Amino acid sequence: MDKFTKCSEWINRPEQFVAGDDEITFTTSPQTDMWQNTYYNFCRNNAHMLLAETDRDYFSFTVKTRFQSKRRFDQCGIVLYIDEHNWLKASIEYQNVMFQRLGSVVTNRAFSDWATTDIPASIKEMWYRLSRRGNDFLIECSVDGITYNQMRVCHIERAEGSVKFGIYACSPEDSSFEASFTHFNFGGCVWQEHK
Repeated sequence: MDKFTKCSEWINRPEQFVAGDDEITFTTSPQTDMWQNTYYNFCRNNAHMLLAETDRDYFSFTVKTRFQSKRRFDQCGIVLYIDEHNWLKASIEYQNVMFQRLGSVVTNRAFSDWATTDIPASIKEMWYRLSRRGNDFLIECSVDGITYNQMRVCHIERAEGSVKFGIYACSPEDSSFEASFTHFNFGGCVWQEHK
């Protein structure tokens, strides 16, 4: 899938975007987010997502992100999307000039969780790899696109048959920033069976 944009569709399309064969760049709109219920008692499903679809039970999808986030909660990363109540995302979420949070959210049946680790706010690029084995998923990240580190293994209850996957960015507060995505790769599952 070296031409990701040829087989993808927007959910909550941004007002400003440029989509070429090898790079997608867009500007987030204010008050956009993805979250369901847990702790904050609100539901939001208006993040900008560009998604492809596959019925393959085993695959890996890789992308490089570059971003100019600058306000609290600005985020940019990858997403697997079943519907507004069932999805997962992995991204860097900006906090302040000192640190940001590299993390993932898994949402099953309209309840989200959030697992994070703090990283320096100076990091403005990250690679992600999403792998599927049936209803189970592995999320990994990399600073160089070569060595990947596990972020999370999780289960999406309703990930049966076809699933949508791709890229996303959003700005939950009154802000916006530019996000760029390159080095798209879709292929066989590199997540080996556990023995």
